[in-house]
Amino acid sequence: GDPGLVARARDNALHNHVQNAEFHSANLYGALGAEPWLHQRFDKALLDPPRSGAQEVLEHLSGLGVRRLVYVSCNPATLARDAGILVQLGYRLVSAGVMDMFPHTAHVESIALFERAAA
Repeated sequence: GDPGLVARARDNALHNHVQNAEFHSANLYGALGAEPWLHQRFDKALLDPPRSGAQEVLEHLSGLGVRRLVYVSCNPATLARDAGILVQLGYRLVSAGVMDMFPHTAHVESIALFERAAA
């Protein structure tokens, strides 16, 4: 939900000549129907939601055509909840890991890769 970070990602992609990626921010608690990206198709997606997770947007993934999803989470409990939802939506957990990006705190980042079989 941070437009500044999304702009930075866009700039970084341009700097590195990445032309096949798009970056969007959205308020996951607001109405998503007006979001322009909701009417496009993506075969891959990266979700890095707030501590509360991404439950509100998960139902839209298959409609967007997302077959591979990298989910980055700072809250293992909401990642577990959302993983259960993703499995119900036809995704499977391929791999997962933990990265200690903030060694001076007790917080870790969990990273999970999900794939969905072709319809």
